[in-house]
Amino acid sequence: MLVVRTAYKCRAYPAPEQASVLNRTFGCVRVVWNRTLAWRHQRYYGEHVKTGFTQANAFLTAMKATEELAWLNEVSSVPLQQAIRHQQVAYTNFFAKRARYPRFKSRNGRQAAEYTRSGFRYRDGALWLAKMDTPLEFVWSWPDIDPAAIEPTTVTVSRDPCGRWYVSFAVEVAGPEQLPATGRAAGVDLGIKDFAVTSDGEKIANPQKLARRGQALARYQRRLARCQKGSANRAKAKAKVARAHRKVRASRADFLHRASTRLVRGHDVIVVEDLNVAGMVRNRSLAKSITDCGWGTFRQMLEYKAAKAGRHLTVVDRWYPSSKTCSVCGHLLASLSLSTRTWQCPSCGTRHDRDINAAKSILAAGLAVAGGNPGDACGADVRRHGTPRPRSAVKQEPQPVRAGIPVLQGGE
Repeated sequence: MLVVRTAYKCRAYPAPEQASVLNRTFGCVRVVWNRTLAWRHQRYYGEHVKTGFTQANAFLTAMKATEELAWLNEVSSVPLQQAIRHQQVAYTNFFAKRARYPRFKSRNGRQAAEYTRSGFRYRDGALWLAKMDTPLEFVWSWPDIDPAAIEPTTVTVSRDPCGRWYVSFAVEVAGPEQLPATGRAAGVDLGIKDFAVTSDGEKIANPQKLARRGQALARYQRRLARCQKGSANRAKAKAKVARAHRKVRASRADFLHRASTRLVRGHDVIVVEDLNVAGMVRNRSLAKSITDCGWGTFRQMLEYKAAKAGRHLTVVDRWYPSSKTCSVCGHLLASLSLSTRTWQCPSCGTRHDRDINAAKSILAAGLAVAGGNPGDACGADVRRHGTPRPRSAVKQEPQPVRAGIPVLQGGE
């Protein structure tokens, strides 16, 4: 049986004594992370010595033995050790070129502490953390899942800059049942005016979450700028700014979840472009709008949801000229300005909507990897003729498409 790792994040409501313990824990985790990071940085660039997890863990023990940092012993040692492990993973991802160099933690950002099995006790839906005598109160948000039946492997307690508390339970559960085949495939062209345009002609409007709340957010930030540093009013103004950002972030995440889920449920094969978002945001005129779209998060959602549902996601190479390629005859235009929203193919005479044509061309390029048949894409749970449905495919890496200029057959 396939076992997957998932997490359930809930709102938490710690008592004043519990909040005090957690705040001290957050501070200790932050100090351990920052001091260890500075020590590793100095060893590497000053002494040309690499630091592994064993040396970093010994450095933590040495810090706790000093008089200056003796207060590190007042909190549970589990979150401190987890901070060292997370930093080691961050360095591993950096050297593997999967992430940027680890950064120092700030007291003004999100605070979190992770507890392993030795740092918490979970029984009958009640959670006791280390250094606490009473269970931590939280609200369970999944009515179809019994909280008393889960067996969390780790528990992460966090606090947003706006003051909200959360608790996240990491659980190993049986893999979900794969969705039945639909026999449909879709190419998706992402944009700013329309968030996404599919090869079926559907246009998903861009909600522009940040732009809608931009005036209120700017007003809160002006109030914050006028407050004196260190004052109580500044702390209140900072919380209002954080709450405004949280509302934008939550609204955007809700929209991306709904859009990605609808695409995964309705199609066996989904083809998207490999957009260079990091390079696109360097355009000062469009950086704010591109960041508000959340294209990178949308693609991540498509990847893990497609893997769970037995769908297949194909990623087309970023240099593929989807907008300039006629989806009917394959003719490639020499140039096409961004302001041109419709154009007529000089070869076959077909008049195209720029975005819909791009989505169809993206779909054709993705299907070229599977031989052009949506039902034969990668052998996952898709509909075939004359033969029983094959066994479900496991998660596969997105395949870049660098073929020529494929054309949808039959004018699809």
